[in-house]
Amino acid sequence: MTQKEKQNSSVETFFILLKAGLFGCIEGEGGLLPDHVDWAEVYKLALEQRVVGLITEGMEILQHECSAPLVPQAWTVKFVSVTLQMEKLNRTMNRFVAGLVSILRKNGINSLLLKGQGVAQSYEKPLWRVCGDVDLLLSEEDYQKAKDFLLPFASHVEPENVYKKHVGMTIGGWLVELHGNLRCGFSSRIDRVLEKVYDDTIHGGKRRSWMNRTVEVFMLEEENDVLYVFTHFLNHFFKGGIGVRQISDWCRLLWSFRDSLDFKYLESCLKDMGLMSEWKAFGMYAVEYLGMPEHAMPFFDDSDKWKQKARLIHAFIIKSGSVGYKRLKKKTTTKKESFLTRKIGSSGQRAGDLACISRIFPLDALRFFPSILMNGIRQK
Repeated sequence: MTQKEKQNSSVETFFILLKAGLFGCIEGEGGLLPDHVDWAEVYKLALEQRVVGLITEGMEILQHECSAPLVPQAWTVKFVSVTLQMEKLNRTMNRFVAGLVSILRKNGINSLLLKGQGVAQSYEKPLWRVCGDVDLLLSEEDYQKAKDFLLPFASHVEPENVYKKHVGMTIGGWLVELHGNLRCGFSSRIDRVLEKVYDDTIHGGKRRSWMNRTVEVFMLEEENDVLYVFTHFLNHFFKGGIGVRQISDWCRLLWSFRDSLDFKYLESCLKDMGLMSEWKAFGMYAVEYLGMPEHAMPFFDDSDKWKQKARLIHAFIIKSGSVGYKRLKKKTTTKKESFLTRKIGSSGQRAGDLACISRIFPLDALRFFPSILMNGIRQK
């Protein structure tokens, strides 16, 4: 077996396990997994794509269907050990979120939790989802109040993005990001719809909640959460850095709310944003590569056009997952570069990424490029 064949076998194994972890999908019979799997490569992919917990869950589900061991014991122990550490970290983060929301509320500051631990509740095992930052959505008034209140507790504060009304600060070892709107910054047409979602949420009271310990944590309404998570990962996609975890979040939301979503509202918003093509392409990707049941994917279109786009998305995600992981690692290990050097480097990366993306969405790659480039230059 050649090195390329071995790598393909490892990628195939990764996605078989991912499908099982996400939706309990069992593919085929017999051994279930390909031969000659490089488990170090599977583990590397799980780290890059931030889905170690889902792969571990997939191992459990597939092993239940097979009498013979599917995964070498040493690698089973490795995946389970990392997943248990993740579970412990998620419990700690949930306590932090509950405390943060509670203390802000006691000081007259109301907030909603975006993405993150809220989306995790849509998974079969929420504590096995890799946790990230704490993103809070606030009214314009509460955004300023929250900034003033939390700044004394912050060990580090990032430069504020005035257009997005966004600022990040490190508190107690966690990155807390405050949002005074939902703008994505890569399309004014998309931002107009997101501004309406923001207004309906903050002023119209459209929201749902999650009982985190004894604290009621508010989140976006079901349809708006689906739309926001979708536009959020598209933002990353068009900027060249997207992983399977972000798309998995979208899929789990759609799966959890499959019987209650307002499809007319979703369709209207997607058409207003001009994103129906992207939705259908990523919908096909979710069904073909992540095991999403067709009946749970709104506006699913089983045509060759979308299958071809899904194949290109798949290739790009495998590449960008690795590239994004390496870029992040380089960013945290190399010495600080000058503003001009960073901007030239990031602009070059974005131009190269968009060249690849233009093969999938040629018109929107051109439509979004100026905004992406200008927003990147504006940020420090």
